[in-house]
Amino acid sequence: MKDPVKDQQGAQTAQVGPKVITLCGSTRFEAEFAEVNQRLTMDGHVVLSLGMFSLPDLPGYDWTTDADDLRTRLGDVHLQKVRMADEVYVVDPGGYVGESTRREIAFAESLGTPVRYLSREAPRHRR
Repeated sequence: MKDPVKDQQGAQTAQVGPKVITLCGSTRFEAEFAEVNQRLTMDGHVVLSLGMFSLPDLPGYDWTTDADDLRTRLGDVHLQKVRMADEVYVVDPGGYVGESTRREIAFAESLGTPVRYLSREAPRHRR
């Protein structure tokens, strides 16, 4: 026989809808980001990833004059993605975590957001 009190408690703590997962890691791992994004999306999650992996080629635009401001803007946008997340997933092949990713992890942890790491998961069999 089902316990209605336990059923009600479980319903209150259950995730409603798909989990929002924000990916963090170095832009050097673009292929790994794509693979993780695809896998998590196929598992039914909403995945927030990096907005760009390299600077766009804009004819006549000198990125060297805007690079610091652009890094700040992109960093702020990514921290907002971390705020929106139910979980942060660190794309860290071989365990590599750079300085900005460490900051994002610390920020997620300060919010109480769970963090998991690609390098700590068992390899999945590919089809």
